[in-house]
Amino acid sequence: MSVYETPAEDSLGELTAVPEPGAVTVIIPSFNESGNVRELLRRITESVPSRVPCEVIFVDDSTDDTPEQVAKAAQDCPFPVSVIHREVPTGGLGGAVVEGIKAAASDWVVVMDADLQHPPSLVPELIATGEASGADLVVASRYTKGGSRAGLAGGYRVAVSRASTWLTKGLFPRALRGISDPMSGFFAIRRAAVMAEDLRPLGYKILMELAVRCGPRSVREVPFVFQDRFAGESKSTAREGLRFLRHLVELRTSKPLWRMIAFGLIGLTGFVPNLLALYGLTAAGMHYLPAEIVANQFGVAWNFLLIEVLLFRTRRHRRLSDRVGRYAVIANADLVLRIPLIAFLVGSWGMSVLPATATALILTFVLRFAGTEALVYTRKNRAAPRGTQ
Repeated sequence: MSVYETPAEDSLGELTAVPEPGAVTVIIPSFNESGNVRELLRRITESVPSRVPCEVIFVDDSTDDTPEQVAKAAQDCPFPVSVIHREVPTGGLGGAVVEGIKAAASDWVVVMDADLQHPPSLVPELIATGEASGADLVVASRYTKGGSRAGLAGGYRVAVSRASTWLTKGLFPRALRGISDPMSGFFAIRRAAVMAEDLRPLGYKILMELAVRCGPRSVREVPFVFQDRFAGESKSTAREGLRFLRHLVELRTSKPLWRMIAFGLIGLTGFVPNLLALYGLTAAGMHYLPAEIVANQFGVAWNFLLIEVLLFRTRRHRRLSDRVGRYAVIANADLVLRIPLIAFLVGSWGMSVLPATATALILTFVLRFAGTEALVYTRKNRAAPRGTQ
């Protein structure tokens, strides 16, 4: 990671290497946006420093000359401009924003895109709204009265945006109360309200991450009109969509109860490869008892893949071979435990077979989940994030 800083002119016209911290730090995550940065800084210069002191931090993951273009354009800016260039884009756009928040020197942080779809002229209003209302978070919303998604090109992107908004608000009705546009990438947040150690960003929906994990005490919204991209191409891809879905799962399963529910749903999907393998093996002439054991491994492998990718991405501290071996032992122990447990419930407790089987399934499921958490995906930091509801 490399950091570049440009000097800025103070009120006396002199150059100062380290100006006074601004009232707002504008964080701009960028990826190959060299055609936009000069115009973006020009518009920030026109509308922000005359109303509120500011600094600008670009957190850049580019493979083009974006950092060089920022350095050139920043020479004309009456405020400090920094570039943090990341060689490894950990966490995607969300990770870039977290890096910027850690480097910010102001009480307020404004996050906005580099493509000029977010109007810089709105930055002072976001801060003023937060100061006047005492809110921790002020969201620039396309979906509140006076806002518009005009620059969201194409019916497909509009539909995806709307569907993502409904899904997100449905999964987090309390944490996102008062936020009509949780997909917005344009917002202001008090730096004191952000616990960077709680954040686990994945992809580009950092507002959702901040709202859910940090739980700001109060939220306000300011309408804005989503603009057309000034230059370059959109970075929204199907891959980013998949990362967004993974991010949703991780946020929703950050508490044990929801994690256990997701673990159970993943386990149910494992019946499909299990039954398909059993059908194929028995059709090929294998006796059903060894076929049951072999077919179970297909379900185990399927379930392991899903919990690795969706459920425990941030807790893969052990080596892969170690995780595979431990999970296979725990998953197959279910077969060994279930039959003796059913026999015990029927013989000693007098239960009939069906209730005993259902009870055994539930008990072994809980044990399998607990064993997987404790023995395969041990959590290093056991401090639960606040705000996830």
